[in-house]
Amino acid sequence: MAGNDRHWKEKGGRFYARMAVPVALQPILGKTELTAPLGADRREAKRALASAVAALQAQISHAKGIATLREPLPHRPTITTQDYGIAVWRRYMAMLAEDEAKRDRLPTPAAIEAEKAKLVRRFQRNGIPDDPLAVVEQSLDLLVMRNAKAFDKNAREARLDALRRELAENKTHQVEHEIDEYLNQHGLAAPAGSAERVTLAKHLMRAEIEALNRTLERDKGDYTGRPSDPIVKAPAAKTEALPPVDIEFLWRDYVTYRKTLGYMKDGGRRQFLPIQSLLDHLSYRDARRTTKADLRKWQEAASQKFSAGTMRKVYVPTVKALFRWAHDTDRIEQNPAASLRVDAQKVVRLREKGFKDEEAETLLQFVRAYEPLVPFHGKVLEGPRMSAAKRWASLIAAHTGARIGEITQLRREDFREELGSVVIRISPESGTTKTGDFRDVPLHPQLIELGLMQYVETIASGPIFTNETKPEKYRYAASKVANRISDWLQREKLVPDGVWPSHGFRHAFKTRGREAGIQDRILDALQGHAAKSVGDAYGDVTLRTKIAAIAKMPSYKLT
Repeated sequence: MAGNDRHWKEKGGRFYARMAVPVALQPILGKTELTAPLGADRREAKRALASAVAALQAQISHAKGIATLREPLPHRPTITTQDYGIAVWRRYMAMLAEDEAKRDRLPTPAAIEAEKAKLVRRFQRNGIPDDPLAVVEQSLDLLVMRNAKAFDKNAREARLDALRRELAENKTHQVEHEIDEYLNQHGLAAPAGSAERVTLAKHLMRAEIEALNRTLERDKGDYTGRPSDPIVKAPAAKTEALPPVDIEFLWRDYVTYRKTLGYMKDGGRRQFLPIQSLLDHLSYRDARRTTKADLRKWQEAASQKFSAGTMRKVYVPTVKALFRWAHDTDRIEQNPAASLRVDAQKVVRLREKGFKDEEAETLLQFVRAYEPLVPFHGKVLEGPRMSAAKRWASLIAAHTGARIGEITQLRREDFREELGSVVIRISPESGTTKTGDFRDVPLHPQLIELGLMQYVETIASGPIFTNETKPEKYRYAASKVANRISDWLQREKLVPDGVWPSHGFRHAFKTRGREAGIQDRILDALQGHAAKSVGDAYGDVTLRTKIAAIAKMPSYKLT
């Protein structure tokens, strides 16, 4: 029952979703517990609980991303005195550039006069409203344009006062964002609470104070001002050689960055293989020394070990992405991987990509009747959830077009009833999705008739096909189950040559959907495919539309 759920809360006759905030994240979220109101109707609250918990989990995940950015990374060098000088001067010059760009965007006298004439014509045509508030509302654009310069000046003066006050009080939160941005851009460490971070914060505040003073001088037409604070000065030109940038350390920073965006939840385990291959090939580890010729030689050598598909889809894109990010964030001066590519080979296809109806039905009849082997000693060596995954994963894939990994990561919380149908939510909170977004997929009536929900209801909460209890390991556990199912079906000779086990039902679902007269855009929404055009990206494919589409899909012959 929901009343016993650890995420359920009742107070004052109303119901809430709740989630404890880890101690490490409490300074970021400012709370020890997150809650979301579910209303006063117990039945409706129960239905809304799963989606509310998912939203709270998203807040926790976002806070973890922020915390990751502030964690001390042992492989990063500590910020130095020279780095302080560079940071100060860059911040000072950036603020002056921002001020100049902002001034260029301020309304000109001609634009203000044009807006005034436009307002006069409107009043002459429609009359002046009797309500003073209506007059103000219609005059608002003109008022904003007339006072834009004054508003901007007031904002800068308020910022200057706040910086001076907090600098005197040893407070630094005004520039925390700028600190994180500089450290991550340059791969430097200044852990929260450290003397290095406090020093950097105060230096940046002094740089901003000087820059704001220059902007106030510009308000009076004086562009000759120079910094009076001795720390705000152009850094001396470097004469010594640039320090090496270790490729492996660079990769760790890149993974950290991608994780804050919601990607690489497994820590980049699979993508590290190309980086390890590159390190094994090179005679050095410095990304600054890497040349286009070096990468070409690595690609030629790796192509002798790995298939063209692996090189095109995994190895080359991973290396290109790493060096592009390193160049974009000023960690290296040139991008040697910019022109790296793998020419696609023409594929001669001898059959359909997806299962034919008779092939699919043979496979589905087999999995539906599956029972684990019982050895002579009478003890089943396979867990009940693995057995359930073998029975149900292919059936769900056939009727939803979902990826097998998306199915094996499903949780009890991802199932709900809405608009008279059972709906599953395929969500990154369960593990991963290709696009990084959730989608709702109605279950086909045949799945209900076969008893899927009877099995699902035996699970109190959490994954329905794995025994994993830690959310951060859901994806890995689901991936192992998906791989075991794929290997098992191939051993049983149920996957024809030329059909990819994990995608055979995705292709078949699209084919059967088209035959049933369902629009491609609706099928794409069901399967989690991106919009094919800008026009397709407008509007939503509603749940009601998805339910109607699934109802058109024919059942499989399983008897």
